[in-house]
Amino acid sequence: MPVHLAVDLGASSGRVIAGWLDDGKLTLEEVHRFANDPVRVQDSLQWNLLGLWAEILEGLRLAASRYEGIVSVGVDTWGVDYVLLDENGQVASPFRHYRDSRTDGMVERACQKVGRQTIFDASGLQFMPINTLYQLFSAAEFDERSLDIADSFLMIGDFFHWLLTGKQSIEATNASTTQLLHPRTREWNLELMERLRIPTRLFREVTTPATVLGPVQTSVAEQTGLKDVSVVVPATHDTASAILSVPAEAFAPQTPDWCYISSGTWSLMGCEIAQPMVNDLCAELNFTNEGGVAGSTRLLKNIGGLWVFQQIRKSMERRGKTVDWAQMVREAIASEPFGLIIDPDDESFVAPKDMVDAINAYAVRTAQPTPQNDGVYYRAALEGLALRYRVCLGMLERLVDSKLETIHVVGGGAMNELLCQMTADACQRNVVAGPVEATAIGNIAMQMIGTGGFGEQHGSQAEAILLARQCVRASFDVKTYAPVGSREWDSAAEKFIAFTGGAG
Repeated sequence: MPVHLAVDLGASSGRVIAGWLDDGKLTLEEVHRFANDPVRVQDSLQWNLLGLWAEILEGLRLAASRYEGIVSVGVDTWGVDYVLLDENGQVASPFRHYRDSRTDGMVERACQKVGRQTIFDASGLQFMPINTLYQLFSAAEFDERSLDIADSFLMIGDFFHWLLTGKQSIEATNASTTQLLHPRTREWNLELMERLRIPTRLFREVTTPATVLGPVQTSVAEQTGLKDVSVVVPATHDTASAILSVPAEAFAPQTPDWCYISSGTWSLMGCEIAQPMVNDLCAELNFTNEGGVAGSTRLLKNIGGLWVFQQIRKSMERRGKTVDWAQMVREAIASEPFGLIIDPDDESFVAPKDMVDAINAYAVRTAQPTPQNDGVYYRAALEGLALRYRVCLGMLERLVDSKLETIHVVGGGAMNELLCQMTADACQRNVVAGPVEATAIGNIAMQMIGTGGFGEQHGSQAEAILLARQCVRASFDVKTYAPVGSREWDSAAEKFIAFTGGAG
């Protein structure tokens, strides 16, 4: 069977995963897993991309020694971050992390300079300081030398595709996270860049998912043992790949009756729709229109996700307490419901030095008792996330003017049964959890489509995606959570909205 390799890079870890069809079902096997830890370089937070490249090469080497018939490889990553190359093909800038403090205040400065409405009309994106626009605007405002010597701009997935092939490209779904790409034309907003002093010469035409870039270059083949293997561009933004693997029976419907949560360090909650929704209500609710596969739109909101839960664990480790995820969930279950209500999107939780200290300060600021045991922290992180989902669901239903009957949860968060049940209870909707390896599945499915799988040679890419989803439903188990106990969640939601001022 043809074997496809997904290089799946998340904000905290990376994997090389092999996938192939066996009797009509997709089989996955993890080849190599590695950490993705940012590094502090003087006063900036940066990614160790060259360390990740070494791990990717090791994963490809292991795969080449294990499987015959490897036909393709593709990389998906987180969004918004980028690499600049000079005219000699050398890295021209640091590998900045989206949580780096250089973007502090940049949303406000950019809006003052060109107008908030102008930026939204040109991009249709949620305003977040992590967006590429504000990273590049910060570089321009502080006259970073990198912008002068750079010759080309690549997103993180594109950077690794360049290392694999020697060919530069900018994949469309990830490009759509920059806040510099028009949501309808899928072309760069050169006028907006010029007004913000971002060099337009850096940006090339975007590449669509399923494009075959070419074979791995000789240096990679020699190091890994891969021979006659093509690099096929998946939806390089990990959420776009994850949504492709949602086991739904429709693709980009005009009137959706389901939504998704791609659940991990970040939660991205939204609907897959046919056309972008750039209007006053979308701007008011601060939703985003990101590009999806086959020309679809991901109408979504970025939510803090499991970041708070993860960072509480690190805070406990600093205090000499070693806890695993299962123990944290057990202690959360044993704690009283709604002992503390927190907003996972509060600015104080974005990049605190210590998450437990930040939560204690939040409790004092919102006139709530500080936790008296560790389980309260764990439960508050999950309950707060479920309450944020509830608020987001209400906004989504206003936007699409339709009741969303089912919430599909894909990604690592689908394994957290307590969070899934809380989501069902808070939202009063059925939650369908799985598949867990959604991003890798979507990556591999798009590689298959790019190499002629799922019948695209006989029809459109949209039809091929429906066949891919049919394969996902046949290949992976899901679990459905039915809602219970709405009254206590109604009361908690009132407090949550009071703390947040109803902010989305």
